[in-house]
Amino acid sequence: MEELAIEVNRTRDVAFSDKVKAYFELTKPRIAFMLVLTAAAGFYLGSGQFDLSLFVVSMLGITFLAFGTATLNQFVERESDRLMKRTASRPLPSGRLTAREALIFGIILCILAELILFSFVNFLTGILGILVILGYVLLYTPLKKVTTFSTVIGAFPGAMPPLMGWTAAANEISIHAWILFSIIFFWQFPHFLAIAWMYRDEYEKAGIKMLPVIDKQGKVTILQVLAFTVLLLVTSVVPFFVGMVGSLYLTVSMLLGAYFLYSAIQMARKRTIASARQVLIASVVYLPIVFALIVLDS
Repeated sequence: MEELAIEVNRTRDVAFSDKVKAYFELTKPRIAFMLVLTAAAGFYLGSGQFDLSLFVVSMLGITFLAFGTATLNQFVERESDRLMKRTASRPLPSGRLTAREALIFGIILCILAELILFSFVNFLTGILGILVILGYVLLYTPLKKVTTFSTVIGAFPGAMPPLMGWTAAANEISIHAWILFSIIFFWQFPHFLAIAWMYRDEYEKAGIKMLPVIDKQGKVTILQVLAFTVLLLVTSVVPFFVGMVGSLYLTVSMLLGAYFLYSAIQMARKRTIASARQVLIASVVYLPIVFALIVLDS
């Protein structure tokens, strides 16, 4: 009997740990980490005098917001995710969590985030948080099945983290804050178009109207990858010319930008999954280093 009881308890422990892991996966922690990193940079740059306690509570609120919107995104897209190989193992399509569990979890995280931002940070940052929820969950996510323009719509809430970090510290939006916003805004297009190119067959199967699904020859897709990469590189050197950073940032960001642009040109020439993956890698390398350098060389 004792052995049976031990086995039952062990099974319950495994089931509980799997559940916790599934909830954690819902939050897309790797994406959230990158978003919070840019928010932290925005806070540091927006600080007159760095306030550690305000920084901690601000990042906690923004983290909960990132977790909550990611969870609600997966709730809305659960049927589409079931149709794509790259997303079929997520907690909802795999059956590890129910839709009700995900919905409640996502709503709780978003409410906690907004309570923290409004109560302990400031009104402006709380309002921006609400705009993120509305823009990402209620506009961008459902519109992915309706129009390719959803990528543009999603780029606005996607670029909010450094803006929110800045407002958390400064309680205002300056031109410097908009520069940080613009860097991420332009960065998202080559990043997500590269992903969409790599998985366009799966997106088409799921009925998601990403640009490469509609643009069969890839002409518009490639044009946008190149155009937004150039816009990103131009925007990324602006911090130097407005006195936000020094020559170290300018030098390294230009080198990274050259690598990014080279990858985009290779994708334009080859139009293969491998070349799109190279753009994706360049984008993932580019963003955290650029934001880290903005902080280090400010």
